[in-house]
This record gives sequence, structure tokens and C-alpha cells, in this order.
Amino acid sequence: MAFISSGYNKDKPMEDRITDIGPRKYDEFYHPIIAKNKGKWLYHEILEPGVLVHVSETGDKIFTVRVGGCRLMSCTHIREICEIADKHCGGYLRFTTRNNIEFFVDSQDKIAPLKKDLESRKFAGGSFKFPVGGTGAGITNIVHTQGWIHCHTPATDASGPVKSTMDVLFDDFKSMRMPAHLRVSLACCLNMCGAVHCSDIAILGYHRKPPILDHEYLDKMCEIPLAIAACPTAAIKPAKIELPGGVKVNSVAVNNERCMFCGNCYTMCPSMPLADDVGDGIVIMAGGKVSNRISAPKFSKVVVAFLPNEAPRWPQTTAVIKKMVEAYAKDANKYERLGEWAERIGWERFFEKCDLPFTHHLIDDFRDPAYFTWRQTTQFKF
Repeated sequence: MAFISSGYNKDKPMEDRITDIGPRKYDEFYHPIIAKNKGKWLYHEILEPGVLVHVSETGDKIFTVRVGGCRLMSCTHIREICEIADKHCGGYLRFTTRNNIEFFVDSQDKIAPLKKDLESRKFAGGSFKFPVGGTGAGITNIVHTQGWIHCHTPATDASGPVKSTMDVLFDDFKSMRMPAHLRVSLACCLNMCGAVHCSDIAILGYHRKPPILDHEYLDKMCEIPLAIAACPTAAIKPAKIELPGGVKVNSVAVNNERCMFCGNCYTMCPSMPLADDVGDGIVIMAGGKVSNRISAPKFSKVVVAFLPNEAPRWPQTTAVIKKMVEAYAKDANKYERLGEWAERIGWERFFEKCDLPFTHHLIDDFRDPAYFTWRQTTQFKF
């Protein structure tokens, strides 16, 4: 009502708008060809790894050069991206949901100079600042969460394992030798901000120990009812604790058998830290996808139950992922996603071909009637 009383017109939302409140309307930043042809696109093609063309029913074409980007960027890095866009693209670019940067040009003749400029720019250590690729039947950029740099509940880092993994898979980011596109993701903990439940290969940070209880300060720092209510498995209950010296304090007790190590309690209560150098590590999952093509969407399955955190290069984690990628590239049929390949050959053979040990802990025994009855895909079966 406040908007209406101030003269807001829902039929003309941009009229008399105060532009320094909130973001500008997104379509103000469209490339002119995109703005002109919105809703009129006929098809797109991948001309070479990292280079796409979209063709409109009007005959207009827009060319895209995609480069890999990091999730956490410095101001100087973003300024350099803007400088490249101003130099080659009239200032037009966009970021994808997987942290790629896409530069738009309106002529195919402009692609080669843009690519040459992008691939000539390197960091002091020698790595590419703007590697061209991430399209088609290759490995896309890794989408990931915050990690140790910013989040309070991670069981692993994000930037470290992602950088290490992409170093190992870099050639397949710049090429398209895979049977289909391969999506890799990372989530630092079971909150799964990184979409690891539906990726071909997923790196999941995992806590294995219940929270530590700092009884002396817990009642002073925490709202105990909030900490109790935050637990999804009802593993926390109020408790009276006697400290050394005979002082009794209000605190909580944790049923370790019920704890799923999610870290929700630490979010509510800083006196219940969960991080542990030995208990924290990585789980590898595989076989998930969002696409409806060929088969219904799939959830990822755990294929490696635990790998330790080995900063700074995570050698065991990257070695496992490399083995999985190579086995998939060698054995899968064209257009077959990793999970579809595993289901076709059988998960037993998947573990053999990827040279992964199997334990009874990896058996997926989840059964839910809703899983079979909900129509959760466009691929209806009547």
C-alpha cells in the first residue's frame, strides 16, 4: 500500500522510479540484438568449444564467447572483464549460473580477435585468466559454495578443491570429447548449497563428529530453545551441567546416535562448533542430473564414502574424479549422461570400471511411495 500511496503505477513500473533503490531492470542491459529478437530465437549452434551462435527467425545472429570464471572475484578482475567487454563487445556481457562469463559480439569476424585477447591474459603463476570453453559435450565450470573463506559450517573448502579439480580436468573444459556434457559441483556441507544432489559428479563436504559443547558459555551466547528447535533429528535437549568448581549452568545435551552432523545447531549457537580436522572430509557422489532428455531427472548417489581434507591440492579427491571422468569418456554411448551410463552397465560394473572400492555403506536403500507416485518429470508414464 505504501507503494500505491506514493504514486506507484503497476502498469508502468518504471515510471518515476527512484533508480538508486534496488537493481535496475534487467532488460535495460540486453545487447541490442537480444532485445530486438526476444522470443524470436530459432536455434543455436556450438561453432567450436566455447563459441556459440544464436539465430533468430528475423535472420539476426548473436555470437557468444564463453570463458571460465571463478566464483569469488576481486574488483580488479571484474574491472578487467569490463575492459575486455568495452574493447571487443560494445560493453555487453553476462554471467552464467555456473560462474562463466559470456562475451557477446554481433559479427563472426570479431570472434578471433576476442579469443586471442582472452587467451593472452594470464595470472602471474602462468594460468589462464579467461580460458575459453565449457560448452557442449565437455566439462562445464564447477558451481560451488562458500567454503572456509566465508561460511561457518563447511566440512571442506570450496575454492581449493574446485581449483585443484579444474586443474586436473582443464583440457576437457576446453574440448568436447565427452559423450555428453558433464556437470561437476561442490557443496561444503550437508546443507548442499552447491546442487550436488543433481550433478554428474559431486564433491560434498561431510562432518563425521557431533558438535562440541562449550557448556561454560553456551547459555550466555545462545538462545537454547533456538538451538534445540534447529535440530532436524531432535538430537538436542536441554540439560543442567555442573562445571568444575560446582557451578551449575543451563546447557544442552546431544544424542550422538541421532546426530546427522548437519551443523544447524552451530548456526543458532556458536558454542556448539562442529568443525574437526580429522572428522571433516569429502564424500564423492555421482549420477545426478536435472535434464529430462533421454531419461527422467536423477539424484546423485554416494560412490566414495569419505576422503580426508588434503589442502592445498586435495590429491586423493582429484585422482578419484579423474578416474571417473576417464572411465565415462571411454565407455559411455554418445549423448549418455554419467548416471544413465552407470544404470545401463549396472552400478556394480560402474565401480569396477572406475576402480572404486564398494562397501555396504554405499547401498541405496531409500524407498518412498512418493518417489514412484509423484509426477516429478515431463516424462509421464501412464
